[in-house]
Amino acid sequence: MAAANGAGLVLGAGLDLVVGDPRRLHPVAGFGSLVQRWERHSYQPSRAAGLRFAAVSIGVPVAAALGVAAATRRRPLARAAAVAGTTWLVLGGTSLRREATGVAAALTAGDLAGARSRLPGLCGRDPSTLDTAGLSRATVESVAENTSDAVVAPLCWGALAGLPGLVGYRAINTLDAMVGHRSPRYRRFGAVAARLDDLANLAPARLTAALTVAAAPLVGGSRRAALRTWLRDGLRHPSPNAGQCEAAAAGALGVRLGGRNVYAGRVDERPQLGDGRRVEPVDIVRAARLSAAVGAATVALTAGHLATAPARRALLRRAGLRVVDRIAARRGRSW
Repeated sequence: MAAANGAGLVLGAGLDLVVGDPRRLHPVAGFGSLVQRWERHSYQPSRAAGLRFAAVSIGVPVAAALGVAAATRRRPLARAAAVAGTTWLVLGGTSLRREATGVAAALTAGDLAGARSRLPGLCGRDPSTLDTAGLSRATVESVAENTSDAVVAPLCWGALAGLPGLVGYRAINTLDAMVGHRSPRYRRFGAVAARLDDLANLAPARLTAALTVAAAPLVGGSRRAALRTWLRDGLRHPSPNAGQCEAAAAGALGVRLGGRNVYAGRVDERPQLGDGRRVEPVDIVRAARLSAAVGAATVALTAGHLATAPARRALLRRAGLRVVDRIAARRGRSW
């Protein structure tokens, strides 16, 4: 079924590119509404309650995905269609770029209020006091981080674990967005969801950074500068994953990221990533192009991984048989 999964990933990525997110009745939004109800019922200010909450919230959709995978095990066309539809629904690259370029267009037109009204569609930062440079920086940082969360990570998990990987990753990432905050309410209850999201994004975030380095020349950047900034600044960020993506993007774009952020009255001072100039509206467009390039490269890598899976398995089988034959020859037995 590797070929069906690969075809489904490519078709789903194509749907996201052409259509973007559904504007109404998005299943991920429906999942979020159900999770909110479950949270009201299960909330207690403890990690144990958070563990039960996460186990049910993730386990139920993954079990459903496993059922669909089992039902389509001998039906490659049905499997490809199921993976394509699910991939389309869990990806968010096109919508991410549209929102970002919308902010850039408003800033370029001098519409500061319009840019501020669009920023909540990208991140939870308070836009009310941000100027052009602050809005530009917030948007570029969101594009850099969410290229991993909304594109690279779901594709990687889909390539590794098929339908359950796609659904499980999106469930984990949605839980983190909802309860994985260091607020008084969620500091303990949301700890499990936050750590699961960190683990799920550990490898994809670093792949995102590596692909950002490789794609730097496409936006007029330097691979050397991007690599240097990634390796030097990637661990300065409080997040073990977001800093990887943001540092690589800062180096590729030749800008400075990080600084003072305000979230619902809470001030968060972030270390500086990169040593270039201040972010400008044009850098948002460059960041969106960089994100698109990274997404396209990830589609190619994950589809290639699945397309070559049967050949790799055959090689491993033959290698294993040769090892067994050698052991049998040494022992003087016939296998």
